[in-house]
Amino acid sequence: MGFTSIWVTGAARSGKTTRLVNQFCEWVRPGLARSTQQSEVSVLVLAAIGDNRLELADRLTAETQGKCPFRSTTPLGFFEDEVMLFWSLLIPSLELNATFPLRLRPENEQELASRLWRTELDTAIGARTPEGTVPMGYGAGQGEARLVRRVLDVMQLAALSGITLEEIPTLLEQGVPGMEGQVAALPIPYATVGEMLQRWRLWCLRRGLLTYSLITELYWRYLLPNPVYQKHLTARYQAVLADDVDEYPAIARRLFEFFLSQNTTCAFAFNPDGAVRLGLGADPSYMAELSSHCQEIMLTAAAGASLVKDLGAAIVDLVNDPIFFASLPDAIQTIQSTTQAQLIRQTADVILKAVQSGQVQPRDVALIGPGIDPISRYALTEILRKNGIPVELLNDQRPLASSPIIRSLLTLLALIYPGLGRWVDRDAIAEMLVVLSQKATPADWQPDDVLSTVSPTSAASFLIDPARSGLIADYCFEPHPDHPQLRAATTFSRWDRLGYQAADAYGGIVRWIEDQRSQLSQHLIASPVVLCDRAIQRFFLGGSHLPFDQLAALRELIETAQHYWQVDDRLRRSDWSDAPASMTVRNFIQLLRNGTVTANPFPVRPVGLANNAVTLATVFQYRSSRRAHRWQFWLDAGSSRWLSGVDSLFAAPIFLQHWSGQAWRVEDTQTMNEQRLRRILLDLLGRTEEKLFLCYSDLSTSGQEQTGVLTTLVNAAIPLSSEPLSL
Repeated sequence: MGFTSIWVTGAARSGKTTRLVNQFCEWVRPGLARSTQQSEVSVLVLAAIGDNRLELADRLTAETQGKCPFRSTTPLGFFEDEVMLFWSLLIPSLELNATFPLRLRPENEQELASRLWRTELDTAIGARTPEGTVPMGYGAGQGEARLVRRVLDVMQLAALSGITLEEIPTLLEQGVPGMEGQVAALPIPYATVGEMLQRWRLWCLRRGLLTYSLITELYWRYLLPNPVYQKHLTARYQAVLADDVDEYPAIARRLFEFFLSQNTTCAFAFNPDGAVRLGLGADPSYMAELSSHCQEIMLTAAAGASLVKDLGAAIVDLVNDPIFFASLPDAIQTIQSTTQAQLIRQTADVILKAVQSGQVQPRDVALIGPGIDPISRYALTEILRKNGIPVELLNDQRPLASSPIIRSLLTLLALIYPGLGRWVDRDAIAEMLVVLSQKATPADWQPDDVLSTVSPTSAASFLIDPARSGLIADYCFEPHPDHPQLRAATTFSRWDRLGYQAADAYGGIVRWIEDQRSQLSQHLIASPVVLCDRAIQRFFLGGSHLPFDQLAALRELIETAQHYWQVDDRLRRSDWSDAPASMTVRNFIQLLRNGTVTANPFPVRPVGLANNAVTLATVFQYRSSRRAHRWQFWLDAGSSRWLSGVDSLFAAPIFLQHWSGQAWRVEDTQTMNEQRLRRILLDLLGRTEEKLFLCYSDLSTSGQEQTGVLTTLVNAAIPLSSEPLSL
C-alpha cells in the first residue's frame, strides 16, 4: 500500500479514534477514486469491546459511504472466528476428531468443569449435601462455584498471556505466596491445579467443545504459526486498524508483529491512562513496545472541553500527598451528609433542580462509583424516574432469575417435567399464576418482584392478582417430590371468592399444563426449549407487547436453553452423559436460579426518549464505555474502594509479561493500586466537561466512618450549598 504504520498515543478524548478514521480514509481513498462501487483494500478493524466496535464501525461506514469492505471485531471475537474457520488445519496437529467445534458459554463451562473436577473440589471444600444441591437452588454451592471460576480464570489468564498450561503450577508457586489472602483463595495444591486444567483441556478437545481459554490457546500456539494459515491471513487483509490497544491481551501483539513482518500497513491507538482491563487479561505495557515498529504520533490537546488539562495534575498530587494543600476551583464541589441515605436524597435533589431549571439535560449527567450497591442503585433510579428523569443503568447485567417472567417459566418446567417437585414451592406457584395471567397490554410493567410490587392500580393488567394467587397456591397446589399438582379451583371451598375472571384464567393455565404433560409422556415435545417457546407464545403472545428489558430476558433465556441442550446432545453422543431428561432440566433450573446467567440487552445505544437519560455506572463500566459528560457525580467519595477496589482476576499480576518472577508482595499490590487510581482520576477528569461533584457521607452503609483516599479532595473542594442551585 505504500503507507507507514503509525502508533497514535493520547489521553482520553484527545482524538485518537478520529486520527485512525482519517488514516482509514487515506488507505481506501485511491481504491474509491478508481471505482464507484467498492475499494480494493480489505481492512481488519479491531476494538477493545463490542460496544466500542459498533461505534467505530459506524464511523468508518459513514466516512466511506459503505463502499470499503472491512471486518470489524474484537480481539477475542477474531480469535474465535479464525479457530472456527480454520478448524481443519488444527485437526491433524492435535489429533482431534473431525467434529465441528461447539463453543461453550461460561455457564456451561463452569458446570461441566465442576462435574469433571468433582474429586478435587470435594477434597478442597469438604462434604456436600447428598445431591450436591439445596432444593430451590438459592445460594447453594457458591463457595464451590467461586473456586471453579478461579481455576478457570487462571487458565484464561495464561492463554491470553501466551503461557502454556504446563507452566502454570510453577508460576503460581513463585508468585502467589506473597499475595495477601491469595493462598487461601485457591486451597488446592498448584500441581493439582495444573493437572486439573490439563485434564479439562483434553476432555473438551476430544468432544469438540471450546472455551474462550481454549480458543485463545489454539490460536496463538497452533494456528498463528501455521504456514498455510499465515498465507491466507496475509492474502485476506491489506491493512490493520486497532483502537484502544492498551486493553488488548499480550497474544494480540504476536498477531500484530506478524502483520508488521509482512509489511502490512497498521494503525494503532494507545491511551497511557487507559488500561481499564489490566488484571482481566490486558497487558498494556507489553503492547506499548509495538510502538518501536511504527511512526509515533503524540496527541496532547483534548478534542473537547474537560477538567483534566487544568486540574488533573493538582488532583493527582492532592490525592497522593495529603499534606499537599490546594484549593480547588468552583468546577469541583462536594455534596456532604452524615449517612448514605441522606447523601442519595441530596444527590438526586441536585440533579432534579439542575434539570428542572434547564441547566443540564439528563443526558449530560453521569453518576459514577467504585461499586454501586443495589439499594443505592434502586433508590437513585426510583427518585429520578418518579420525577420524570430516565436513568440508564450502564451494562446492568442482572441475573435472568431476577425477572419474574423467567422465574415463572422455570416453575412451569418444574411442574411439567417429572421428578422436580422439590424445585417448586408455594411462593413460586403464586408468582407464576400472576405472571401467566397478564393481559396483552402491560407495556409499563417492569416489576422486580411481582408479589411485592403489583399495586392495586396496576393489578388490572393481570387476571389473577397477588391476593387471589396466594389463595390458589394455599388451597389448590399439592406438593409432591415427583408430580406436584395444581388442582381445580373448586378444590377451594370458597372458590367463589376468586371471581369468574381469575377462576377462568387459572383453569386455562391448569389445562395448558396438563396438555403439555400429556404430550411430554407421548414424546411429542422435543426439548424444554420447545416447551419454553410454547409458553411464551401462549401466555405472552410471543413477547411482542412486552417492554424491552422483559423481551431481552426472554431472548436470553431461549438462547441459553438452546445452547444448553445443544451441549447436552453433544455429551450424550460422546457417551459422557446418560442422565434422564428431568435431571438435565433440574440442572438447568439450578444454573439459572444460582444467578450464573445474565441478560445482555441489545441494542447497546438507547433510542427515542430513553436516549436522554442520566447514566448510572461503576467506574469500570463507565471507563470501558468511553463516554463523556458535562457533569459527573462521583458517588461514595469516602470509600476505600477508590484505591483498593478489585477489578482483576486471581493472581493476574504474575501473568503479565513484565512480571519479575519474584513473589508478589503487599508493596507491589499497593503500588499497582496507586497507579490504577492515578489512571482512574485522569481518565474520569478527561471525560468531565464542566463540573465534578464529590458525593461524600461520613458513614458508610455499614455505619463505619469513611476515610478513603479521596477524602483529601472532599476537604479541599467547595461544599455545595443546600439552597436552590445557582451554578
